[in-house]
Amino acid sequence: MPRKFAIGLLAVVVVLAIGGGLLFRNALPGLSSARPAPPAIEIAVATWLLLHSVPAADAERVNPLSPTEAGLAAGAALFQQNCAVCHGFDGGGRTMIGTNVYPRAPALRQALPALTDGQVFTFVHDGIRNTAMPAWHLPDNDIWQIVLFLRHLPPTAAREAEQTASVAGSHYVGSAACQSCHTEIFARWRKTRMANVVRDPREHPEAFIPDFSKPDPLLTFTKDDVAFVYGSRWKQRYFTKRGDDYFPLPAQWDITNHRWLKYHVPLTGGDWWAPFYPDDNMQRPTGPLCDGCHSVNYDIATKTVTEWNVGCESCHGAGSDHAAHPLRTNIINPARLDYVAANDTCIRCHSQGRPPTNPINGKYFDWPVGFHMGLNLSDFWALETYKPGEATFMQFPDGTSHKNRMQGNDFVQSLMYTRGVTCFSCHDPHGNDNVSLLRARGNSLCLTCHGPNAQTGPFAASIEAHTHHKPDSTGSLCVSCHMPKIEETLGDVKVHAHTFRFITPTETQTLEIPNACNLCHADKTPAWASDILKSWKDRSPWRMGNN
Repeated sequence: MPRKFAIGLLAVVVVLAIGGGLLFRNALPGLSSARPAPPAIEIAVATWLLLHSVPAADAERVNPLSPTEAGLAAGAALFQQNCAVCHGFDGGGRTMIGTNVYPRAPALRQALPALTDGQVFTFVHDGIRNTAMPAWHLPDNDIWQIVLFLRHLPPTAAREAEQTASVAGSHYVGSAACQSCHTEIFARWRKTRMANVVRDPREHPEAFIPDFSKPDPLLTFTKDDVAFVYGSRWKQRYFTKRGDDYFPLPAQWDITNHRWLKYHVPLTGGDWWAPFYPDDNMQRPTGPLCDGCHSVNYDIATKTVTEWNVGCESCHGAGSDHAAHPLRTNIINPARLDYVAANDTCIRCHSQGRPPTNPINGKYFDWPVGFHMGLNLSDFWALETYKPGEATFMQFPDGTSHKNRMQGNDFVQSLMYTRGVTCFSCHDPHGNDNVSLLRARGNSLCLTCHGPNAQTGPFAASIEAHTHHKPDSTGSLCVSCHMPKIEETLGDVKVHAHTFRFITPTETQTLEIPNACNLCHADKTPAWASDILKSWKDRSPWRMGNN
């Protein structure tokens, strides 16, 4: 053997030995630990290998199932039963297992757009080697239902913002500037009630719901007196214009019961701001009391707006920079904010409270003056103070809201809020054909995240086992018990509570809070309902308040 070759071979052996020793001493200890986060290069390489590991024919497959309500519900049930323990109810991976396995469970909402249906099917069916993802021995149809659901994951918010965007240098341009790029969304939005809160009857004569030609003692004005028509679902009110201010006329239309009712907020026993204004509708302008929520960019000095109604920039911030140079970083997407800021997008107007700096320029305002997207709502708005055990115009003794437009006051008390669920997890602010812009109808919406014996409950073999009512009855609707209609919007017309808490008959007896049982069983007493609940052996007597 040539001398040089022998020396070279020896050198290689020495280097390998030294390298092996250093590896053993420094790299091997802890190498098996799942605690460290995977390095970026490992993630990049592994992701590339994963995407190219699926045979082309399999990757090209398209889900044969259509996104029907039944199909989505079935996929949601399978996901909650098999996948949510690692991936979480929303696919975010924020679970004890998902955040501690190696590699971490991915945020599916961000990962899925880059995957084909066939790739997702393959990863579920075959599993992923050297990860915590097992192969699932499920029928193909079940896996396709899971794939279907994964394409419709419920939108929730993270504890920390996923986006750093700024609109500080922008000015408002109006929703019409968004139409050319966001045509489909714009078309849906412009049909929503949010886009049509107030309407000029000269431009929209169809806005009037009641027949003004029929005499009524309360109807003391004509259509010609009306500058703005407000509302189209529960009630309709009418504003007249005097100078540069709008004022509410003295009658409102009860849409549910088809009748005229008086409209006047009393000095006492009503809204907090009433004592700070004269006892006269014509001296209570809508500017400080309403218009900040019914417009975009209301200027309290000039009393002008960029546009009336809830426009794109109400939720996304001033859009001039984005309209000129569309970038992810120069417009705000509430879906990428943390759960507090995301929900504050809606809470700013769907809540009762007051600005902490009232009075402002000598007037008392009933909306968060100065707030816009990108700022902290709590600097401009204080929610109505809750007094435990005391019933007020605003709230029941347990803190559940007593009147409408307090969804935010309710929701911040809920467990859903603390888990990152947002208003737009359930409602589509861009519009659809469902009541209240819900993303799905009936129990299908709730079963997106919940399901029998799922991680998020209910802990029962079936929905009817949980509700003790027939599956197709009102008593088996999730909202019947967890969102009872007890909050007054107009007289006897009530809207759903948003604490999602089951109010027991015992609380009705002790605190006089309406409970869900007796809303349906109106001919029975709370004591009767309490006795029925005592017979449900799957219910905790401590939670039901029976002992």
